[in-house]
Parts: sequence; C-alpha cells; structure tokens
Amino acid sequence: MAASGLPRRLFLQGVAAVYALAFASLYTQIPGLYGAEGILPARRTLRPQGKGRWRQLWETPTLLWEAPQLGLDTAQGLELLSLLGALLALGALLLRPLCNLFVYLLLWAAYLSACQVGQVFLYFQWDSLLLETGFLAMLVAPLRQPPRHKQTPQSGLAGASPHEALPFWLVRWLLFRLMFASGVVKLTSRCPAWWGLTALTYHYETQCLPTPASWFAHHLPVWLHKLSVVATFLIEIAVPPLFFAPVRRLRLVAFYSQVLLQVLIIVTGNYNFFNLLTLVLTTALLDDGNLTAEADSGRCRKTPTSAWPRSLLALLALLLECTVYGLLAYGTVRYFGLEIDWEQLAVHSTTTFTFHQFSQWLKMVTLPTMWLGVVSLGWELLTAFWRWTQVRGWLRKLCTAVQLFIFGTATVALFVISLVPYSYIEPSTHGRLWTGAHRLFGTVEHLQLANSYGLFRRMTGLGGRPEVVLEGSYDGQHWMEIEFMYKPGNLSRPPPIVAPHQPRLDWQMWFAALGPHSHSPWFTSLVLRLLQGREPVIRLIQNDVEKYPFHKQPPTYVRAQRYKYWFSHPGEQSQWWRRQWVEEFFPPVSLGDPLLDTLLRQFGLQDKSLPRARSSGNALAQALRWIRKQLSPLEASTLLWGLLTAVGAIRGMQALLGPRPPHASPVAKEEKHRLAPKKDCGPAGKAAAPTPDNCSGSVQALRRKK
Repeated sequence: MAASGLPRRLFLQGVAAVYALAFASLYTQIPGLYGAEGILPARRTLRPQGKGRWRQLWETPTLLWEAPQLGLDTAQGLELLSLLGALLALGALLLRPLCNLFVYLLLWAAYLSACQVGQVFLYFQWDSLLLETGFLAMLVAPLRQPPRHKQTPQSGLAGASPHEALPFWLVRWLLFRLMFASGVVKLTSRCPAWWGLTALTYHYETQCLPTPASWFAHHLPVWLHKLSVVATFLIEIAVPPLFFAPVRRLRLVAFYSQVLLQVLIIVTGNYNFFNLLTLVLTTALLDDGNLTAEADSGRCRKTPTSAWPRSLLALLALLLECTVYGLLAYGTVRYFGLEIDWEQLAVHSTTTFTFHQFSQWLKMVTLPTMWLGVVSLGWELLTAFWRWTQVRGWLRKLCTAVQLFIFGTATVALFVISLVPYSYIEPSTHGRLWTGAHRLFGTVEHLQLANSYGLFRRMTGLGGRPEVVLEGSYDGQHWMEIEFMYKPGNLSRPPPIVAPHQPRLDWQMWFAALGPHSHSPWFTSLVLRLLQGREPVIRLIQNDVEKYPFHKQPPTYVRAQRYKYWFSHPGEQSQWWRRQWVEEFFPPVSLGDPLLDTLLRQFGLQDKSLPRARSSGNALAQALRWIRKQLSPLEASTLLWGLLTAVGAIRGMQALLGPRPPHASPVAKEEKHRLAPKKDCGPAGKAAAPTPDNCSGSVQALRRKK
C-alpha cells in the first residue's frame, strides 16, 4: 500500500507537457491542412443536420460548433482552440493552482474537438492514446490544489484521499494494454520479418521519418538486429504482466525495461510525442519510495515482534523475483533458440514456435490477463476502502465516502469499457466477452475513452523504402522535384531530427507511398493546391517559401513518381540515401484537366460553395491573424524546441527561487537523534529516523520535550 503522490504529480505534469507539444505542433499546420485554402478544409466536416443542439454535440463532440458565435470559421476556431490548449497546458505545467480536474477536462475537450475535424491527418494511434490518457489525467488530477503550506513533501497514506490511487491504477492498465497488444499484433499479423526476427534490418531504413542515428543503427550486425527483436518481444509481451507484481523491485525492473525501449525508439526515429507520452504512462509503475531518498524498507518497526514476519515476506519476495527472472531467461532461450557463438562473438537466435502454437497460447492467456486486471483492481478497491475506514471525523468521512463512490464507479466502468478494444487481439475471447461491456463501449466509443492499439503491426518496404516524389513543370518537358522539409528526398541530405513535432503531411505521404494514389484521396487535393500556388500548403512543404522551387509562379503541371530508397553504404561520401525509380504514382495534370476534375468530383473534394464571408473587423479574428503572422516565420520543430527550452528555464528558476521546506534546528536534530530507537530498522539491519507513520511515539515525546 505504498503511496503514489509523487508519481501522480509527475504524471500530471508529463501529460500537460505532451498536451502543450501536441497543440503547438498542430497549430503550425492548421492553415495548410484545414484552412479555406488547405488540403482538407475543416468547414466541410461541420454542417448542421437539423438536429437538436445537444444531440448534435453528442454525436459530433466538438467545441467548434460554437465558432460562428465568435465570428470565426471552423479553421480559425481550431486555431483558437490550439492556442488556448497550448497555453492551458503550459499553465498546468508551470502554475500549481492550474493543475486541477477542470483544466484537464478543458484540455481533453479541446483535443477531442480538434480530432473531430482533423480527418485523416489526426487518425493516428498516438492521437487516440493522448485522448485516453488525457481523460485519465482528468480523473487523477485533484479538484483543487491544497495550499502549499498544507502539503507535505511526500504524500503519505495518512494525508492521501482514499480514492486517489484508483484512477491512477487505470494508467497502469492502459500501459499494459498498449505494450502487450503492440507485442502480440506483431506475431498475429504473420509478418515474415517479425517471425524471422529480421524486422529491425528493415525498420530503421523504412520507418516514416528516420533520424541520423537510424543510419548507424541500420548498419549494425544482423545478429544484433535479431537479438534486438527478441528483446522487443520480451519487453512488450513477457514483461507487462509484471506491472501488477506485488513486489516493488519487479515493477521497477518492468519500469526500466519500458524506459529503455522508449529511449532507443526516440534516438532512432521521429515519432513526435508518442514515446514521450508512453514514458509519462510508465510513472504508474512507480511509488513515492522510488522517487525519494527514504524507502519503505528503511522505516522503523513498531515492535520487535514484527521482525520475523517482515523477514519472511522479504524471503518470499526474493524467491518470487528469482523465479520470475529464471522463467524469463528460460523462456527466452527456449522459444528463441539463443546460442552463443564464441568464435564470432555473436548471439544467434531463431523462432522455435509456430503460428498455431502462438495462437493457442494467446487464446489461453488473453482471458487470464483480464482476470489479472480484475484482481489487481479489486485489491486497489479494498485498499481504498481500508483507507476510508481510517478517516476521522464524520463530515470528512462522509465527503470521502462520496468521492470514493464516484471515482470507484468511474474506475470500474472505464476498466469494463477497455476490455472490449483490448480483446480485439484474440477474436474468440472478444466474442465471449460480457454483452453489457459491448453495449457500454458502443455508447461512448466516439469519445475515444478506450482504444485498441497495435504499433508496427507489419514491417513495410522489405524490398526497399517506397517514397513518393512530387515534380512540377512549366512546359511539361522539364521537371523539377518538390523537396519536403522532413521526409527523404535529396540523397545527400541527412535525416532531420523532427520530434516532438509531427509533420502530418509528411507522415501521410509515407502512407500514400504504400499503395495507389486512389487509396489516399487527399493527395489529389494536395496536387490541386500546388497548381493553384496556395501559400499555406506550400509552407507545409517548405516553411521558407524561398526554398520552394515554384515560389515565384505556380507550376503549370504537377505529377508524382514512386521511388525506392535505401540507406547508403558505409564509405559513400556525402550520400545518405540511394534510390531507384519504380513507376509513375500520379499522372501529369494541370488546372482544368478533365482527369483532375474527375478525381476531385469522385472524392468529393470540389469546392461546391465558397466559404461564408466573416467580418474582417472581428477583433478576435484579427488577433488570430496577428499571432499567425508573428509565428509563421519560425519552423515548427524550432518553435517546439524553443518552447521546451523556455519551460525548462522557468522550471529551473522556480526550483531555485521557490519556497523551500523549513529545516530543523541543530538542537531539534540532536534531540530527535537522541530519542530515536536504537533498534535496527531495515532488512539489512540499518538504523533509520522515525517517521510519522510508524514512530509516532518518538515524535510525541520530542514535542513534549520542546
């Protein structure tokens, strides 16, 4: 029953930071993606259907329905939401009074509102993950922050509300679902690269936006790539059940393994805020003892008779740890055939189980993992009830009982809802799930309170990385390539470091290259905007318009070619990539071309009506345009890194200049040391200072002495 006040605080600050990055990144791209001259204008997504106001809001939950009341169109309303969301998130991160339930509710509502009009550019798993995490943060956050002088340095059991640990347990359950499902789907997809343990020999080269470190990782020995895949399966499938282990050290091992995986992904790939958000989720594996100098094992014992039960528990915990580590090691060696080659100093590995065997194993363990969640949640509920029984005062007990009932019911309901998307990993288990859970999930599915996850399901580009290269021409004979800021294009340009920014057009260009252009209808709209020379769309490709080859005059013709890219070989001077032409991706078209008009009409992308004119004298609209004008010269990744630097500087100043906890006088310290019991206070026989929880008698004696 270790307290988790510090991890909860760290979690809330982490969520606020991710919100700030997500809103700021989205804000820089709104005109080009969703403006009146953008690729997919947002105004097309919100059209009143003659339904009641509240029913319309429930079916399409977005605050942007109210944008016309402010004299703004949908895109301007989205800009306002993004700016306010970023400012609110920074406020929750830097100002203690703003770290409360209502602020996190507004942040979640704002991001949900954006996702409702975001269309294909906001259909990523990390957007769903941020919504689900943001809703949990709303439950974890306090109704209001207590005054600083009433808050202890670390939240002990005595000062914590009984319900506080319940919503935070859902964060741990979310992390389990995310990691376990991400590991399982790699094998259920029957991808030959994952089954052959060769996925990482392709991954660094074929991922959407590599980093410079990806080039070096790609050229590591093949045996090390295969061993890394084995480690990935171990961390994503075998380790997550340890999130619910009763032994702190096992949870700590699980924490460090997840952190290691996420840090390596951050170094070798630009995955925007996704890995940062996953790191934030790992705080649910910690407790106050992990984040403070004092650990529970160093506390004094109340009576000498408690020594033998504590020693017995420590011995059982040690046996459990050794058993778990032994099973993990044995299973890894057996099921992945690990063999050490001493001559070549390598570790060889191969998959020794079949798809049928894995499917049977998955069918056998999916339901027990759900019951593992039920047992763990049941323990949290019992612990919360026990803490409630320790509350003194009938009025406070009544208030905490109401809070416990509300948050306990919400926790159980969200857990039941989450079982539905989690069970997607095993169809037969999904079919046997309680029908009430299906109905409950269907009712709130559009709110994205619980989602299914499965990252890197299949490895793409096994024969070379497919890449779409846009070209423009004035005469249809001489073509110039249109180079993007972030995605691969120029063979001599190193891969950039983009994270935590997500260039959403570059990401969709990567998905478009995996199939025909008809599978990506937005691409036709992109071609149209380039032919029209729309600056907001051009800024998505090159923020510095002068670097865009057709900045003086739009091209007469635009076409797209599909290439295959590979990393260059070591020793090739000034070359990061090699490429080979494959085929024409999109035929040459010009404005008024029948083919272009047919495609626009087929995909419903024609502008049937002009956007409704808004008053140019609207003060709010003018303010939004002024802010946009000031920020548009800054590249998005530069803006986000500047934001991070500023936040770090402010937090550093707060730590240096903020109020510090009062220190005891030398006389009090000497008296406390004299009154401290001489008995050994830990498993190793070390003495520890008395704490309010278990040495209250010494503290009372000290007070009487004073």
